[in-house]
Amino acid sequence: MTVTTLTLRQLDTADTDFQAKLMAVLAFEASEDEAIDRAAAGIIADVKQRGDAAVLEYTQKFDRLSATHMSALEIPRAEMQAALNSLPAARRDALQQAAERVRVYHERQKKECGSEGFSFTEADGTVLGQKVTALDKVGIYVPGGKAAYPSSVLMNAIPAKVAGVGEIIMVVPTPDGVKNPLVLAAAEIAGVDRVFTIGGAQAVAALAHGTATIPQVDKIVGPGNAYVAAAKRRVFGIVGIDMIAGPSEILVLADGTTDPDWVAMDLFSQAEHDELAQSILVCPDATYLARVQASVNKLIADMPRKDVIRTSLTQRGAMIKVRDMDEACEIANLIAAEHLEISAANPTLWADKIRHAGAMFLGRFSSESLGDYCAGPNHVLPTSRTARFSSPLGVYDFQKRSSIIHVSEAGAQTLGKIAAELAYGEGLQAHARSADCD
Repeated sequence: MTVTTLTLRQLDTADTDFQAKLMAVLAFEASEDEAIDRAAAGIIADVKQRGDAAVLEYTQKFDRLSATHMSALEIPRAEMQAALNSLPAARRDALQQAAERVRVYHERQKKECGSEGFSFTEADGTVLGQKVTALDKVGIYVPGGKAAYPSSVLMNAIPAKVAGVGEIIMVVPTPDGVKNPLVLAAAEIAGVDRVFTIGGAQAVAALAHGTATIPQVDKIVGPGNAYVAAAKRRVFGIVGIDMIAGPSEILVLADGTTDPDWVAMDLFSQAEHDELAQSILVCPDATYLARVQASVNKLIADMPRKDVIRTSLTQRGAMIKVRDMDEACEIANLIAAEHLEISAANPTLWADKIRHAGAMFLGRFSSESLGDYCAGPNHVLPTSRTARFSSPLGVYDFQKRSSIIHVSEAGAQTLGKIAAELAYGEGLQAHARSADCD
């Protein structure tokens, strides 16, 4: 049997058309399929009008469930606890340790980002400040079907719980009625309050508008398929959303000192997600790039998802030859990757030069997969170059801030004259007279 060699696209910053080639590799437009968008819009409108009845019909149709009443689609807490108790000891321990690390990290995040608010008093007695409050209800979408993602439960629910969210509603599709015990166990550990076995655009619509059974939430977080993404776009403004996530990405900056087999496997770790995932290696050493290429072809045969990896690396993967590590950092800031590994002898030296990345993994022992499951920082990260202006999911995504303005009598005399003058300038007479205390 002939094995086809897998060759990653080769780029070199010395080439005159490098920039154009790189942008072509990075190009990805989230699915804007009009049929998907129309279908999602129709489902949302139907759920908004008919509530539970529509949710039940779509769940019967898409997930092939025989439930005849919405109450059958809510998972009791006792079943979640039973799922946790049923896990093998080693798996239960790993899940609990991962949850604790995520919780500890986000507790620290809550403290460091000033979640208690602040206030200060001016000389005239006026008090100014900011009050921070948690959202009342949050909906968490957890993918189901082809794969189960207990790590997504932990990463979405725990920071919400740490932030002080009053109620967490989780939705997870269970095609043909198959429930994953690890997902339910993760929900129990993370403190999810209610779980419904629904998915797709109908689940997003139910969370956004509320039904007789499913509470309306204030924000929806969590990944999903193209229909879920289209629905989240549609309901934004009625509720908040975390982000519209694109395919997973990894960018490895290597100085050539790491075992090439390790780097090849790190590239695989993202490529195995799906055919649209992107894995890119940047290095100033052409010989090392060739060694990693050889490792890719040596190791891929043993990968259960080798066909997915091969398609991903062939279509969207790349190896980029740069002049030096300084230029590698410039390329990294341009790409603004979801996951950035700096596999180098002195990773902090180069990390100081990075401005745009969803998460940075420093040193040859910090594989991206550790961040996916148990390191502690959140694995819900900006994709498709959005790390240029957005951040990982965190405690701050489940809180809002209210300004506090308590003007003293003396302060009103000073501020009133300033405000009135500006209001008259804008032609807003009532504003001016309201502000002027004279």
